[in-house]
Amino acid sequence: MPRQLGELEDAVMTRVWQWNRPVTVREVLEDLQKERSIAYTTVMTVMDNLHQKGWVRREVDGRAYRYTAVSTRAAYAAALMNEAWSRSDNPAAALVAFFGMMSAEQREALQDAMRMVVPISPAPSAAPPEDAGPADEAPPETGR
Repeated sequence: MPRQLGELEDAVMTRVWQWNRPVTVREVLEDLQKERSIAYTTVMTVMDNLHQKGWVRREVDGRAYRYTAVSTRAAYAAALMNEAWSRSDNPAAALVAFFGMMSAEQREALQDAMRMVVPISPAPSAAPPEDAGPADEAPPETGR
């Protein structure tokens, strides 16, 4: 089960997920520096740690690495929710409490997701198929 990413790990992974392409430490550094003062070696260490933890894969590109996300942010969020839910001693109550915290937009997104996962099937028809005979009809005589 994944543990929650730290604040800087999350900031790095947010960029990797959003850009959805192989990225270098330099690219992530330059974008992070728009928000905070941070050293190249700090970003390099975080990205190496993310690689060691299995969050990103990397390929050599000249003298640098290019990093790519191993999974999506949605998969990460789902794994965190699943882990939290599985730790509950009353999963039904945990879900009710979780649903109670949702905004109208979140409930709508949940309904959309449920329609994708559990398609609405048509109600069974009361009429028998056209080629079927009455259910209590005896088989035809063979004339023995």
